[in-house]
Amino acid sequence: MNVPRQRLPRVVVVLGLVSFCNDLASEMVTPLIPILLAAVLGAGPLALGLVEGVAEAVASWLKLWAGRRSDLWGGRRKPFVLAGYFLSNLVRPLLGVAGSWGAVVLLRGVDRVGKGLRTAPRDALVADATPPALRGRAYGLHRALDNGGAMGGALLAAACLSWSDLSLPQIILLSALPGFAGVALVAFAVRDHAAAGAPDARPDAGAGAGRQATPPPLAWRLLDPRLRRYFLVLALFALARASETFIVLRGHELAMSVPMLLLLWAAMSFAKAVTAWFGGRFGDRVGHGRVVLLHWLAHGLAFQLLAFVDSPATLWAAALVFGICAGIGEGAERALVGEIGNANERGTAFGWYNMTLGLAAIPAGLFFGGVWAAFGAAAAFLSGGALALLAAVLLRTAVLARR
Repeated sequence: MNVPRQRLPRVVVVLGLVSFCNDLASEMVTPLIPILLAAVLGAGPLALGLVEGVAEAVASWLKLWAGRRSDLWGGRRKPFVLAGYFLSNLVRPLLGVAGSWGAVVLLRGVDRVGKGLRTAPRDALVADATPPALRGRAYGLHRALDNGGAMGGALLAAACLSWSDLSLPQIILLSALPGFAGVALVAFAVRDHAAAGAPDARPDAGAGAGRQATPPPLAWRLLDPRLRRYFLVLALFALARASETFIVLRGHELAMSVPMLLLLWAAMSFAKAVTAWFGGRFGDRVGHGRVVLLHWLAHGLAFQLLAFVDSPATLWAAALVFGICAGIGEGAERALVGEIGNANERGTAFGWYNMTLGLAAIPAGLFFGGVWAAFGAAAAFLSGGALALLAAVLLRTAVLARR
């Protein structure tokens, strides 16, 4: 009964603000990428799928490595978080001066290297610092601030395009300002939970304790069987979770203006921010697995709606439904990993989680973009929705029913 009155740890709130600043910078850029590719560089949906897929796949390998190394370093996660945010915000503004879609692939990939370095250690740091009864709320807050930053970045980019003479490349270059504000927060306001003396981190509690806490060799077969089942089903769902930039591309096909597309992106981000916060709290009460199941079912149904979009008005309606559905389980997916994984392997578990999502990114992007190019947007969204619904059924029968 006292759980709602407990406060989240300071590091969780600070990392949420860091994510807000980073996504404020990132989302001044990301929704402009499909427009940059289509309108400026003359590339189509297959190129967009390749750009987004390569970006996430590059990050996926580093997520596992960085999460693993943060475990082996006794739970010291801040160096990876700081390096990751710094690298992303150093190279992301350079997208504004890219001269070809190949250069966009390269820069987007380096940007995602930064994401790969920071993501698993950051997620593990949140789990390290947060009592189990509050983890859904902690990840819900993080995802809410993340999506709030995305909304702010899209609105800021739309305002610059509408009320200033700035070009797309200049707006992308300006994204460095909020990005480096987030880097400064990590540098000066974040402490490792292990360094603060966390009881479940125990980085240096004597030589014998250190040997006991050393994780076993990195191998898929040594993961907890519950995690293995979860990650396998998650991989199928990840194939259905195509980049949201395809929604922007659909709006571009329907002749929506760039400021209107940015407002659409901001509205989706706002919807995700609200539902992520409430979804995280709801997961603490009813169970994170149930909320993940609800999230996957809702995602599949939302993609079915997007398949029947034929005008800007219907795209707005379907995109808002998608945003509401997408935010529900964002925090719960991570909380479920922290719930199943062992404390001394938390970084590794989050590394496997994020790598699973990343490895599916290239086939997901190419599949979605290829179906779009061959059969149209409706077929792509219908296929993605069907995969999401199948993954939800497997989650219920192969994972949740066996816990």
